[in-house]
Amino acid sequence: MAGRGRRSGLNAGMQGIAADHENPCQACGACCSYSQNWPRFTTEDDAALDLIPEGLVNERLSGMRCDGDRCSALSGKVGEATACLVYAVRPEVCRTCMPGDVECAMARKRHGLPVLPVVPADAGTHTA
Repeated sequence: MAGRGRRSGLNAGMQGIAADHENPCQACGACCSYSQNWPRFTTEDDAALDLIPEGLVNERLSGMRCDGDRCSALSGKVGEATACLVYAVRPEVCRTCMPGDVECAMARKRHGLPVLPVVPADAGTHTA
């Protein structure tokens, strides 16, 4: 991944932020504030990673930059209203976390939020 050109603007990918206020993820953000090791890159290819602004990628180029345990691409207040600044180009690990799954429940418990019921993958949630 070293030596690749990267965009530095924070607005790259923001056009994909969901506007659905019924989405439990937009009133949560706990998974994005769980661990600095969580928003990591896994199956993304170089072309996909190049779409994430350089300022939001950690020094090791292995995942998203975090402020403490909070992903730097998360805006808003956890448990109230949140959004991902790079929603359209977010890492695969972010796409696969589903409302109510084990990871969601673990993150919500850590933030003192009630656990959600599992939402079926085809229910139109934040994941793609």
